Amino acid sequence: MKTIFEIGNDKGDVSGVKDLGGIELGDFLPESLLRKEKIGIPELSELEVMRHYKELSDRNFCIEKGFYPLGSCTMKYNPKVNELLASLDGFVNLHPLQPDEDSQGALELMYNLQEKLKKITGMDEITLQPAAGAHGELTGMMIIKKYFEVKGELNRKKVIIPDSAHGTNPASAKMCGFDIVEIKSNQRGQVDIDALKEVLDEDVAAIMMTNPNTLGLFEENVLEISEIMHKNGSLLYYDGANFNAIMGWTNPAIMGFDVVHLNLHKTFATPHGGGGPGAGPVGVRSFLKDFLPKPTIEFDGERYYRNYDVKHSIGKVRSFYGNFGVLVKAYAYILMMGNDLKLASADAVLNANYLKEKLKGVYELPYDEPCMHEFVLSGEKQHQKGVSTLNIAKRLMDYNCHPPTVYFPLIVHEAMMIEPTESESKHVLDEFVEIMLKIAKEVEENPEIVISSPHCTPVKKVDETLAARHPDLTFKG
Repeated sequence: MKTIFEIGNDKGDVSGVKDLGGIELGDFLPESLLRKEKIGIPELSELEVMRHYKELSDRNFCIEKGFYPLGSCTMKYNPKVNELLASLDGFVNLHPLQPDEDSQGALELMYNLQEKLKKITGMDEITLQPAAGAHGELTGMMIIKKYFEVKGELNRKKVIIPDSAHGTNPASAKMCGFDIVEIKSNQRGQVDIDALKEVLDEDVAAIMMTNPNTLGLFEENVLEISEIMHKNGSLLYYDGANFNAIMGWTNPAIMGFDVVHLNLHKTFATPHGGGGPGAGPVGVRSFLKDFLPKPTIEFDGERYYRNYDVKHSIGKVRSFYGNFGVLVKAYAYILMMGNDLKLASADAVLNANYLKEKLKGVYELPYDEPCMHEFVLSGEKQHQKGVSTLNIAKRLMDYNCHPPTVYFPLIVHEAMMIEPTESESKHVLDEFVEIMLKIAKEVEENPEIVISSPHCTPVKKVDETLAARHPDLTFKG
């Protein structure tokens, strides 16, 4: 039988054409949808098509191409063996609606991953459902909200968030119906205890914290904060975006947190960037386990199964059971690293401190403290000479370096958040230092070359404001 695409005339006109059954296309397709002329798709050889996509690939920047110090995003190298394991037939071709009896291998992997993450975080129970970090935040805040509803404490409508927090924190809490209370950081870039006490009352449900925080600084008063919050009947939420700095050395449970999310696509080396996929497992202390999304993954000593009988569950938060391929890669990474997860964190912290000490002075360092896995410089000194942090970021692209995160956190003017991760060698770090020093010198001697950058990329300097307001989303031959 012919298809719709085969029965038009040589001009592409399908109006009035009947298929072999004698049914006119107009009987089930509106006249306005019937093609009247050829579609105009170019005819190309396979070689031409491959060259086109190879060129597009070459234009894309990735961790395999150069240094990628994107602060807060932890763009560590993703071992290719993870991709191989995730592509095994038993994983790729297993339908998510297969019954538990036919899915024992996948369920066992997920259960074992949960057990590993429980040990790493110190939490008592884990759900793997959330699709990404912000989704994990939303899930965690939904759990906290349901917990207080079941307790009958409907007055707890406030969530305290430090001014250095990731922007997704207030967004996630707000989406759950909480009111956001922001507190300022102290002079050392940490949570101000006095400011916390001033806003704390019986209406506060929780505080959302990242430790180390977005300045790359460890919150030294976290145990005191935990004591203050719990005494008030409030909970502590741990944003695990910066977990790469502490795994194996400490954990959120030791710090007193009740709920935690992890970014598997950051800390545990699964692909990151380009919009996903990610995974944001959420861990909770034992008193919150009955609020987890269902189903949970359980083991009865003989078989692994999906348990839908969760007493106060917030319900499903993701279709099927999350991004399974990412879970496979994270599990492979954890097995591969073993106790060396602790060394990965140590190297990440060492690399960040090395860069910080090399660059401070030439670039302003707002918080001159020992950092963890990342640190924040300011381009204010260069900005006073007419060169913005954005200009510096663009100039880095000419040297085959991905720019760091810029203009975040908001509490640092002209911020540059730099995170080298543990993946990079001293040689690469020294090259980056040399490039940053060279750009600082260019600002002094030839600022125009920085302002007009990038010069070596396929797309040169663009108007970001115009591009955001009028994006070009269609191909026109």
